[in-house]
Amino acid sequence: MPRADAARNRSLVIDAAAAELAEHGLDVSMARIAALAGVAKGTVFNHFPSKEELVAAVFCAQLGALAATGESLLEHTDPRSALLEFMTVGAELHSRDRSFCEAATATSRAHPAVRAASHRLAQVAEALTARARQAGVLRADVTGHDIVLLLGAPTQIAAPVVTARPDLWRRYLHLILDGLRPEAAHDLPVAAPTGQDFTTATTR
Repeated sequence: MPRADAARNRSLVIDAAAAELAEHGLDVSMARIAALAGVAKGTVFNHFPSKEELVAAVFCAQLGALAATGESLLEHTDPRSALLEFMTVGAELHSRDRSFCEAATATSRAHPAVRAASHRLAQVAEALTARARQAGVLRADVTGHDIVLLLGAPTQIAAPVVTARPDLWRRYLHLILDGLRPEAAHDLPVAAPTGQDFTTATTR
């Protein structure tokens, strides 16, 4: 198969997998993904030897897109607005894509591509967080890892009424960020998570 055709088929498979995973979560079949991509099932396995590899590829693309958004926001003149926009994009991804949160816990951080994509996202989140801390609009003990974990919180909070109010997560995102202001901050009982905590939790 010509290289251009192979690249096209790989792109079709990833796009189909991303759409199917977003709607149905991780419990989708490779056969269904192949049908949506318009390729043979064997073609899917030629590019991705297992479903886990395909999920990892989709997850890495999602992490990469979110990191790219964060990198573009590092030039924003208002550090708090930049952090809010980054968190909004991340929370919206959680709200519209069933597989994203599932993949975050089910996909092994030992996977080289996932590890690299996760590290890039954590670095971007820390850079945005550091700017907000230095500007005095974020409490001093909040880290980029805290922000990465908080991206899924608004959707989880609003989950009980998501059918009636699909956009309610936006209310809780703003409440969360307001709660991270330095005014009247108290000492936290435990330290922020580290990169090693993420690795340990997802490889056990």
